Amino acid sequence: MKYTSQTVAKPYFIFALILLAGEILFGLLMAIQYLYGDFLFPLIPFNVLRMVHTNLLIVLLLNGFMGATYYLIPEETERELWSPKLAILTFWVFAAAGVATILGYLFVPYAQLTELTFNNLLPTMGREFLEQPLPTKVGIVLVVVSYVVNTIMTVLLGRRTVITTVLISGLIGLAVFFLFAFYVPDNLVMDKFFWWFTVHLWVEATWELIMGAILAFVLIKTTGVDREHIDKWLYLIIAMTMVSGILGTGHHFFYMGAPEYWLWIGSISSAVEPLPFLLMILFAFSMARDRKIKHDNEIALTWAKGTAVMSFLGAGVWGFFHTLAPVNMFTHGTQLTAAHGHLSFYGAYIMIIFTVISYAMPILRGRPHGNSKSAQKVELTSFWMMNIGMLGLTLALSAAGIVQIMDQRVGTELIGFMESQESIASIYMVRAGFGVLVLAGLFTYFYSFFVKENNA
Repeated sequence: MKYTSQTVAKPYFIFALILLAGEILFGLLMAIQYLYGDFLFPLIPFNVLRMVHTNLLIVLLLNGFMGATYYLIPEETERELWSPKLAILTFWVFAAAGVATILGYLFVPYAQLTELTFNNLLPTMGREFLEQPLPTKVGIVLVVVSYVVNTIMTVLLGRRTVITTVLISGLIGLAVFFLFAFYVPDNLVMDKFFWWFTVHLWVEATWELIMGAILAFVLIKTTGVDREHIDKWLYLIIAMTMVSGILGTGHHFFYMGAPEYWLWIGSISSAVEPLPFLLMILFAFSMARDRKIKHDNEIALTWAKGTAVMSFLGAGVWGFFHTLAPVNMFTHGTQLTAAHGHLSFYGAYIMIIFTVISYAMPILRGRPHGNSKSAQKVELTSFWMMNIGMLGLTLALSAAGIVQIMDQRVGTELIGFMESQESIASIYMVRAGFGVLVLAGLFTYFYSFFVKENNA
């Protein structure tokens, strides 16, 4: 570790992994409720489980991004972090706010929570993914602003690279587009229109810039390839991401009251969206092929290559499956949407966090060459367990979505929603089984941190 301020990344990484375990656990509880509707009811109804599941995802990803930034920025700028104390303060504020919000979801009826948290002053609650109470949303803004300021000040006072430029662009976008969470028009069409400005432009635009910067940093460290070579790839990927990602917001505007031209814009731009992820695969594997050093931390490079492949499958392939307007008419709102959501979030963002943690955490723990070979073998096992689990889960949800479409939308003898759900119960059991495999893989990953130092 070159800079002492990099240690502020450690609590962010640890907390992100803890939140990931919670997110998977609540996902499994939801999977059980799909099979047994009365499970945990009325103690924790399905809508609360889902709210906790999705909100944990958002909080853990933001923690992972902050940890990655605070680790890589000192090395990229060749100076200490502008304010390590601010970074630590931000962590504890964010952690406290996140835990308090989740506890509020679990123990306070949502309608009562809106009253207790002054939603009447500025109504922002009740929307999917943005269910956070007003004080929590304000807290997120303050945390993100301090995060962006800390990063920008560090860059301004130190060396500037393509990685820091791309990263800061993503961070600014992250901060700006979250502000649409505070804008709730009375018109439902307008509400959904601007709601996607946060949800889509986070996930399929600004977060991809952050992901690209982190991936480039890890590849530089683990392959030794010239920075200029990696920079050219990064610029190309980011340019295609921004063009297709921003216009790709249109694939959420199908059949909701928006102008008809969005059917064309959304379909054409969404057809292009897999290409940046395909380039990311070529990028990662080309760097691995042309590497100038053989870094002892082989598993970090494995995670990097896995990120490129799984993000292409989840965000690219499964996204393309149902973002053409004539197809989306039948697929929207089915389990195909959930299949795409699970694999894209995991492949692009969960895996990039695993990638940077796998590289940085051993160094933060005094192991500059990575964990021992035996520990890396255990971590490789967890890699395959989680990836196979997520692919199996995605295929099960895809099968369930196809059955839903045939049962309710294009079949000759259509049946009701609950009848269709009963017909795919066996598929839900398979989905739950693969979910258990993912959780077991995560616990195996945790175990790898405690494997004794034995390089034999």
